[in-house]
Amino acid sequence: MADRAEVESKVQAILAEQLAVDAEKVVADARYAEDLNADSLDLVEAVLALEEEFGIEVPEEEMDGVKTVGQTVDLVIAKLEG
Repeated sequence: MADRAEVESKVQAILAEQLAVDAEKVVADARYAEDLNADSLDLVEAVLALEEEFGIEVPEEEMDGVKTVGQTVDLVIAKLEG
C-alpha cells in the first residue's frame, strides 16, 4: 500500500515545479485553475511528470474531474494500488 504522506509530498513537489508556484501554495485543497493559475497545458505537463515519477498511466479523461491537488494525490494512490 502506498504511503499517503510520501505520495502527497512527491506530488506537491512535482506540481510546484511544473506549475512554477511556491510549494507552500500546493496544498490538498488548492484548485488548479483558481488557486494555482494552471491552464490545461500546465496540467498535461504536470500529469506527464507524475506518470514518469510514479511509473503510472493516467488517461486524459481520468483527469477531467480532478480539480484539486488532493484529488490528484487520491488518483495517484489509486493507480499505485492498481
